Formats: sequence, C-alpha cells, structure tokens
Amino acid sequence: MTNETISRLFTSLFFQKAVDFSLPDALLIMALSFLIGLFIATLYRATYQGVMYTMTYGVTLVAMTMVSAMILLVVTSDVVLTLGMVGALSIIRFRTSVKEPLDIMYMFWAVGAGIAIGAGMAGVAIVGSIAVGLAVLFLIRGRQNGVPYILVLTLENKAAEEAAMALVQKSVRRCRVKSKSVTKTGTELTIDIRLNKDNTDFMQDVSDLEGVISAVLVTYNGEYMT
Repeated sequence: MTNETISRLFTSLFFQKAVDFSLPDALLIMALSFLIGLFIATLYRATYQGVMYTMTYGVTLVAMTMVSAMILLVVTSDVVLTLGMVGALSIIRFRTSVKEPLDIMYMFWAVGAGIAIGAGMAGVAIVGSIAVGLAVLFLIRGRQNGVPYILVLTLENKAAEEAAMALVQKSVRRCRVKSKSVTKTGTELTIDIRLNKDNTDFMQDVSDLEGVISAVLVTYNGEYMT
C-alpha cells in the first residue's frame, strides 16, 4: 500500500467525518465538565451521611459528567452516530445497587450537567449546578443539625431504668422511648435521642450506673441503623 493510498484512506475515513470537529472547543467542554463534576463530587463528600465515604463514587461522579459531555458532542455532530450511540447505550446494564436514594440524585445531577455542557449550554450547567448545590446544602445541613441517634440500654431492674432515663434526659437535647422489652433477666430500652452538639460523653456515665448491663449508641437515618 503506497503512501498516497494511505493518505487518501485517512482523508476519507477520518478527516471528512471530523470536518466540524473543533479541538479547542472540545478541550474547553471537557475541562468545564471536569470542573462541574469536581464541584458535584466535593459537595457529595461534604454532605455524605453514611458511615464510610467511598472515594470511587466521587471519581465516578466526575467521570460521569465528562462522559455525558463527550457523548453529547458525538450525538450533536452526526445523525448516524446518534443512532449508533443510542443502540450501544441500550445494551448497558448497571448491576451495582444504590442503597442511599440521595446517591441517585447525584448521578442524575452529574449526567444532566454533562448533557448541558455537551449541548453547548454551559451557562445552564453552571447556574443549575449552583442552584442544586445550594438546595442540597440547605436541606442536608438542616438535617445534620438534628442527626437522630438510637440508644439501646440493657438494664437489670426498674431502679436502673429510672436512673438511666434521668441521666439521659439531662444529657441530651431530646429523647423518646421507641420500644421497651421486658424479660425475667432484665429490660431493654430503645430510645430515640438528639445530642447536644454531638456530645457523647454521657455514654460513659450511663454505662457506669449500677444495674446498667450495656449501652449502645448508633446513628439512625429513618430506614436503617449504621
């Protein structure tokens, strides 16, 4: 194969397909999608409600924003490529389960921002991301000011129960008995509490009370304990 044939092949198969491709514009779009994705990932980390933050999910949010922008660049450039991209994406199946509903919102946010940037609506992506970010901060921070906790007490007798409840009521901002299980060997109390400035020092005092067998404190998000 001669050099002329190779040159003609490249010209027909690549350059003619990319006649509308602008490298500076593509680089700008990818850089902007990276920054927006980084903003989303940073906000996700700041508002994370779980026990252990997963760094890979933050990386996924950044990459998802960039990939969405890249797909829109391809889709808006050629109708044939659009149909091919739709066919390729239709066979993708996501097997990883998402336990926290808020994580799904972040996924849609990343995809939506990437689509807006790839479609040339960077202003919509920036303004929309700022608005969503402020709304999430407002709602999540308000929830963090009153993080619910569950206190599980195992007690020997009625006197221990009264002493423990008096100490808990004095040490926390709010408490309410959710369940009480009584057996011949003792009593188990499940108490919904709100702490004073995340102060858990009272737990040592509770466990030192006479008749208290065990005291366990866990966070509670309304669906499951962590």
